[in-house]
Amino acid sequence: MRSEHEMLHTILHFAQEDERVRAVILNGSRANPHAPRDIFQDYDIVFLVSSMDSFIQERRWINHFGELIIMQTPDEHMEPTPMPHDRFAFLMLFTDGNRIDLTLYPANNIANWTRDSLSVLLLDKDGLVEPFPPPSLQDYKTIPPTAQVYANSCNEFWWVSTYVAKGLWRQELPYAKFMLDRPVRDALHLMLEWHIGIRTDFAADPGKQGKYFENHLEPGLWTLYIQTFADADYEHMWQSLLIIGNLFREVALEVANYYGYEYPTLDDQRVTNYLHHVKALPADAKDIY
Repeated sequence: MRSEHEMLHTILHFAQEDERVRAVILNGSRANPHAPRDIFQDYDIVFLVSSMDSFIQERRWINHFGELIIMQTPDEHMEPTPMPHDRFAFLMLFTDGNRIDLTLYPANNIANWTRDSLSVLLLDKDGLVEPFPPPSLQDYKTIPPTAQVYANSCNEFWWVSTYVAKGLWRQELPYAKFMLDRPVRDALHLMLEWHIGIRTDFAADPGKQGKYFENHLEPGLWTLYIQTFADADYEHMWQSLLIIGNLFREVALEVANYYGYEYPTLDDQRVTNYLHHVKALPADAKDIY
């Protein structure tokens, strides 16, 4: 597997030799000096280029970076494919395990380019790019909730929890699993991010999809969080649903107390009672109540 030094040398050598590439920017975790380093870190690269179409239409240049396992061009997955391209991404996984997520951006449109706060300028042939401040997590910080956003999150959590119960009673595994692991968990994640923000003055990075939760949650909360993940057993999913409710309640009450917001206690009580009631319903029930 090529080292970071070798990969950046390969990327910059290509950029220096190809006249179409006018500037190179490194984004993402490799631009973050505080991000943990491991073998799966991508190279998030932006090329400011003089010609977009030539890169898109004739792609032998990709071979310069190595032999591919697989590539995705997500901008071509859109229907209809937008033209002209204001940006174009090549996501490339190579046979040595390295991955480059390369985004092409027209150099003549630099005035409309939005800089990611995790950015390092690696090459600028023409002085196109204004000097960057040191890379930071500014664009990735959790935003404290307003009262309305907090209320909406609570409502979403308890409302969609009833969908999970319905799916479990019907033994509709894909539906119940989706509702538990997507909208319900999304609402929980948002509340956990606010909880972490309160504890760290919103300086901590919870990570994409909570990947750094273990680093920031108290051990007791992390233990509860682990228990919200279930296999495909219906009884285990019921237990996870009830545990996720307990965890949500605990952190949501803390967030409410911190900001002086109102926690929907009545919604919580009614929905929790409803979940227990549906769990106890016989499979051949003719009425809910």
